[in-house]
Amino acid sequence: MPTYNCGGYIGETIDSVISQTYDNWELIIVDDCSKDDTEKVVKKFKNDNRIRYIKLERNSGAAVARTEAMKKAKGDYMAFLDSDDLWYPEKLEKQLKFMKENKYDFTCTAYEQIDENGKFLKKIVRPKVKADYNRILLDCPVGNSTVMYNVNALGKYEVPNIRKRNDDALWLQIIKKAGYIYGKDEVLMKYRVRNNSISSNKWSLVKYHWQLYRKIEHLSVVRSAFHVCYWGVIKTLHIK
Repeated sequence: MPTYNCGGYIGETIDSVISQTYDNWELIIVDDCSKDDTEKVVKKFKNDNRIRYIKLERNSGAAVARTEAMKKAKGDYMAFLDSDDLWYPEKLEKQLKFMKENKYDFTCTAYEQIDENGKFLKKIVRPKVKADYNRILLDCPVGNSTVMYNVNALGKYEVPNIRKRNDDALWLQIIKKAGYIYGKDEVLMKYRVRNNSISSNKWSLVKYHWQLYRKIEHLSVVRSAFHVCYWGVIKTLHIK
């Protein structure tokens, strides 16, 4: 869990982990030099030895924070959770069962959207049953806080260091080895839509998509332009 200035939400997010019906977990929180009361809120949970809090020496971005958390993780499976999102209590238990029964190494689930106050926005995002590299590249139908993968089978990764869309970049790295990401069509996460979030202004993300396609995935200029345009059309339709 990378975090930055999420003191108003991270307590509830941590509670959603503590409330899991599957309790053999470790939560690694990497604070990207928050300037609010994030550290104070996290320290309220200091009596739970499954929770580790690490504060970076300087603000470096979510990609660096996420990579640091992945390095410290000791589990056989890796799950991701942003510090303002919420897991359903059965999230870990059900997703682990889904993976083990089907022998899947890389999975995600459906999720619902909530506003800053936790109110349901009447929108549920459902994953693809099975998606490959090209499908993820097209519009990345994956909710970050729903992802889980098998570390023993796929290893660990360094998150590509771009300021935004680094989660998309990570999934593309993992899927090159996994082959596919499989979706469990059950809502197990609540994604918080915030007005001032890093991804709230969709058009400000265009340059980061270009960096993802050209500098990280090394696509041709033509193919990169196609994907940027496709993404822009999809977001325009969504806004309308």
